[in-house]
Amino acid sequence: MEMQTKHADAMKPTLFVSHGAPTYALEPGLAGAQLSALGRALPKPAAVLVVSPHWITRQPQVAVTVKPETIHDFGGFDDALYDISYPASGHPELARKAVAVLGAAGWAAEENSQRGLDHGAWVPLSFLYPKADVPVFQVSLPHQLDGAGALAFGAALAPLKDEGVLIVGSGSLTHNLYEFRGGAKDEERYVTEFVAWIRDAVTQGDAQRLAQTLQLAPHAARAHPTAEHFLPLLVAAGAAGSLLPATTLAGGTRYGMLSMESYVLGGGIDLGLVEAPVGATA
Repeated sequence: MEMQTKHADAMKPTLFVSHGAPTYALEPGLAGAQLSALGRALPKPAAVLVVSPHWITRQPQVAVTVKPETIHDFGGFDDALYDISYPASGHPELARKAVAVLGAAGWAAEENSQRGLDHGAWVPLSFLYPKADVPVFQVSLPHQLDGAGALAFGAALAPLKDEGVLIVGSGSLTHNLYEFRGGAKDEERYVTEFVAWIRDAVTQGDAQRLAQTLQLAPHAARAHPTAEHFLPLLVAAGAAGSLLPATTLAGGTRYGMLSMESYVLGGGIDLGLVEAPVGATA
């Protein structure tokens, strides 16, 4: 297991997790072990709020579902994936507070009483809280967000931290599925360089630079042909307020092109683990 920590004081962190391919649920590897260790180290939240690229709406929606179903929003994988259930309860009360704080910040959010948990939520949470004993609700990703807008959207959710809500942006630090190679073991050089650029921005606490990643970072267009899997990082950054203290979970790379790197933002977690090189394999 490999983690890198800058600063050690725990506050009210937010998380960005790379949720990889759906097969992550069956093949946890390094990244899954890191999330499991993190779940044991973090204070238990009142609920987890997840923003995922697999729920995008015109205006933000908030799931007020009492018992969210496990959504298997993928096809063509091992049958065992479709048997997995993540039976966490929802938290309608805190979800409605999310609607309220978004509204107070100028985001016209709506309640959704049917929404379950997509794989961007339940796959990483199955490692972070494997007993499914923490309530979970999702907030949709507004479809027209740019970098600055994603930071602002996260900042609008930040008051929920005072209610004990752990805010999680779930995406992928790199996400070019056009280059998917199922048997690949060697990490593409562009992945290494792109991830190193983001890690530097995070560990320097530079949220404004981070917001311009897709314009400034090396190989950004190749790492993210579309932005939806990157924006949850900015939502988590906006909700954190300050990126520092920051913890990097250097989870390696799957299939040569899916970086599994994740971050704890605004509340460093010292698990006594050593710094990981950017180019580690998952």
